[in-house]
Amino acid sequence: MSAVRVDDIVALVGGRYHGPRERLIRGVATLHDASEEEISFLGNPMYAPQLRTTRAGALLVPNDVEGDDPRYIRVAKPHFALAQVVSRWFAARPKLAGVSKLASISPKATLGSNVAVGPFATIGDGAIIGDNVTIYQNVSIEAGVTIGEGSILYPLVSIYHGCKIGSRCILHSGVVIGSDGFGFATEGGRHHKIPQIGTVRIEDDVEIGANSTVDRAALGETVIGEGTKIDNLVQIGHNVRIGKHCLLVSQVGIAGSAEFGDYVVAAGQAGVSGHLKIGKGAQIGGASAVFHDVPDGAKVVGNPAIPFREYARRDMMLKRLLARKK
Repeated sequence: MSAVRVDDIVALVGGRYHGPRERLIRGVATLHDASEEEISFLGNPMYAPQLRTTRAGALLVPNDVEGDDPRYIRVAKPHFALAQVVSRWFAARPKLAGVSKLASISPKATLGSNVAVGPFATIGDGAIIGDNVTIYQNVSIEAGVTIGEGSILYPLVSIYHGCKIGSRCILHSGVVIGSDGFGFATEGGRHHKIPQIGTVRIEDDVEIGANSTVDRAALGETVIGEGTKIDNLVQIGHNVRIGKHCLLVSQVGIAGSAEFGDYVVAAGQAGVSGHLKIGKGAQIGGASAVFHDVPDGAKVVGNPAIPFREYARRDMMLKRLLARKK
């Protein structure tokens, strides 16, 4: 691994540093594991005691951290600074190159420049693949799919017909885009399938974690907004509209036709009923069950989900009642 001078790191993150600028950094590690040739960071105050014992050669720390260790690089947001450093110098991974002879690509598909396609990937009729797209082995891209430039599709991704993927998107292994929404009409004691004839549109800079699914719309579109990040094992139902720059953590489930504003955060295992509106900047606590609309900027938690302050008051009252019984 190539070495990076500390002064180059300081310049990249715009930090304050008073130590030896010629020091070389060859990697990144946790405070506990870092060596003299690695950089680490303090992203959570609970790990502050490790600053005294870490062997790291350089440390990204908050501007207001106490002490005058010459290894400190003081920045406003250490976690973001770490992301900059890793992305710039330490995020290299094996890259796919060229188009495998074992891939199955329709002659009616259009591939841009510098596209990489792994073995046993399939690309259907009329698909349009942008420049610098990477498609790993065993990916299935059906007819009429559009994929924007610079996107990466990891092994076993499946994109059903007619779906649109924006530029610079990352779809991890096992992601399914455009499978049928869960729509049935019950008549005569049987559940009759309602054909799902809509599509899915994923905007630019979206990342979707392993084994997550985004169902196609019954009519119209299911939409994932620009910059949204979705964790592993998330289910998004038909006709859902997710705003820009939302965060959906593992095992979140969103029922059909729900609408999320921009910058919504849904913590792990949260569930949202269908046809609800979740306002801009709202936060939904882990394992919460949302049955009503949530206003802009609100924080809700619990089952059923209620405003956080109300939840905290109830919890405190319950503790007092239990204490009295003792």
